[in-house]
Amino acid sequence: MQAAAIFGCSTAADGSLPVHARAGLGRAPFGIYVHIPFCATRCGYCDFNTYTTSELPGMSTSSYVDVALAELRLADEVLGYAAPTVQTVFFGGGTPSLLPAEHLGLLVREITDRFGLAPGAEITTEANPESVTEAYFSRLREAGFTRISLGMQSAVEPVLAVLDRQHTPGRAVDAVAEARRAGFEHVNLDLIYGAPGESEADWQRSLDVAVAAGPDHVSAYALIVEPGTRMARQVARGELSTPDDDVLADRYTQAEQTLSAGGFRWYEVSNWARNAGAQCRHNMLYWNSGDWWGIGPGAHSHIGGVRWWNVKHPAAYAKRLHSGETPAQAREVLTPAQQRAERVLLRIRLADGLALAEIPAARRAEAGRMRTYGLLDRSAYDAGTALLTLRGRLLADAVVRDLVE
Repeated sequence: MQAAAIFGCSTAADGSLPVHARAGLGRAPFGIYVHIPFCATRCGYCDFNTYTTSELPGMSTSSYVDVALAELRLADEVLGYAAPTVQTVFFGGGTPSLLPAEHLGLLVREITDRFGLAPGAEITTEANPESVTEAYFSRLREAGFTRISLGMQSAVEPVLAVLDRQHTPGRAVDAVAEARRAGFEHVNLDLIYGAPGESEADWQRSLDVAVAAGPDHVSAYALIVEPGTRMARQVARGELSTPDDDVLADRYTQAEQTLSAGGFRWYEVSNWARNAGAQCRHNMLYWNSGDWWGIGPGAHSHIGGVRWWNVKHPAAYAKRLHSGETPAQAREVLTPAQQRAERVLLRIRLADGLALAEIPAARRAEAGRMRTYGLLDRSAYDAGTALLTLRGRLLADAVVRDLVE
């Protein structure tokens, strides 16, 4: 049997999984992620696996759907009778809304026909505000979508410009209203703080506009200048500067205060929802170590402690599927110790906290010191749970590192 290998990990050419991985299916929620790699333009800060159509000669948004359908057929063959019904579906990118709503709906129907959707399944797509209309939202609703995630990023024109965003400051607000009129109960706005040149007043403006727009979910992420991006080169040349960690901490605190006052409650370090029903169930599946199959170039999957990732370039991805082979580049089988460490890494970020018993015994004394330092909530700790305080959220990455290493 042919195999592709990287870092000592290998994956079977037919995509088959170890028996133990398939045997565990159904014990955890199961979701499907669909990566749409197309963007109209590439934002300077973005290092996601995305391409403009001019960078992909021979592949169109229409032909891509056929390739994604081929991987869904492969997933059905690999998982077979053991495949559980799908709890969540998430279309990310890239810009999924560059595809006709009918094409996204075709993929949802294929998922439904092959795996079945659980009652009340969550079906989300990301969208850029400038690439959607009320009619588009209506077609998505007809196709079964239940949730929209809009890339707002900022409500301030100079900040949008430095991020290379194409929409005007008010377009995201209009898109929320259009999604509501089309029947979407669940709408998220993504925000980014810490962009070069962004002031405290700019960030406050974005937060206020986001709350007033009426979504039931807001995500707020600190800008990370990723190596290899256009923004990283601009920073290296001294053309742009980025805020230090203290400023980013102030921006996060500002977000917590404004969103809490606006009726939102944090449920993950970078995510706030108006109520439990507004939480992103697909992301909760990730954070709670669920199972999912990732469709598309560069997509990652996890089934029963086995993780694999697809080849990144869409042409190589399509070639493998057309040849009847898995598009997976490599995989790894997680040891029990690695799985426990990942549970700590992910669940400590949740507002439900993490049972102290799940922290490795050698690191529990460190957890006690974090309680003393005010990084973990004292009353929750005394009740057997490690729960981040606001100060702990500001230092979440360091907390995680100290609890698992």
